[in-house]
Amino acid sequence: MYAIRTQDLSKTYGQVRALDGLTLTVEPGTVFGFLGPNGAGKTTTIRLLTGLARPSGGQAWVAGQEIGRNGKAAARVGYLPEEPAFYPWLTPAELLDHVGRLFGLPAQERRARTGELLDRVGFSKVSKRRIGGFSRGMRQRLGLAQALVNRPEVLLLDEPVSALDPAGRKEVLELIGQLGSQCTVFMSTHILQDVERVCDAVAIINHGRLVVEAPQAELLDRYTLPAFELECLESDEAAFKAWLDTLPGLDWVSSVTVDGPVGRVIVRDVDVARRALLARVVEAGLILRRYEIVTPSLEDVFLRLVGQEEATL
Repeated sequence: MYAIRTQDLSKTYGQVRALDGLTLTVEPGTVFGFLGPNGAGKTTTIRLLTGLARPSGGQAWVAGQEIGRNGKAAARVGYLPEEPAFYPWLTPAELLDHVGRLFGLPAQERRARTGELLDRVGFSKVSKRRIGGFSRGMRQRLGLAQALVNRPEVLLLDEPVSALDPAGRKEVLELIGQLGSQCTVFMSTHILQDVERVCDAVAIINHGRLVVEAPQAELLDRYTLPAFELECLESDEAAFKAWLDTLPGLDWVSSVTVDGPVGRVIVRDVDVARRALLARVVEAGLILRRYEIVTPSLEDVFLRLVGQEEATL
């Protein structure tokens, strides 16, 4: 049984097709990254999976229950929206106790679970402060705690670290990575580094349509092209950029990007590039500070696939 399954799931708002026939599966115990540009349909998908919105077509199942059929999926799901909102007069401890009551947890279990989760998100010292004075980042962490109160089988997270500072992001991503052994995590984001850090599998969506779905390692193996990075002396930047501009016309070069003194060359044939690239550097009389073959990133895959998908629209 899949933790999440959708079949031809779609959603339209007037003339806008926010989701266009989404079919995907998520294995149990997976930290699943749902990746796409802003406006791609990520939040719409999560709202459909939680039952907060009704599909215009297709079906979805979460934790073995069909969404919208009988409401039983809600007890098995935790949900963190992109911008969580809470009653400002409550304290974190009161909020988590309230959520526990909604799920029917006995008083003793609520107390234990509240203390455990406050400690887990670093809120033990602020458990009696009013939520109304919390920053957005603090509300985000509290939102993660409330999403875990019922020990969900499936945890749906919509941009879970977008409001956090670097230290907070690191802590929450580590927590999300640990949760994979306890439940299935479905995390939407447009931050590729976060997906690379914690996700086992990835789906890329654009304009409401699924572009690709695969385990992260398989995705990198299947779609990445070898990349070379060259860094010049700062005094040679102008000549270096002019030289890089001559490379895209070569049949073994896929693309070239430049960021100050660093040039990144994606190649189609790594063997040819090994022989020809340095030779061309020497011919141009350039002096390099650094030259290396780098492992292509998920960002390279994302930009390539989304770019191809855009070209077909």
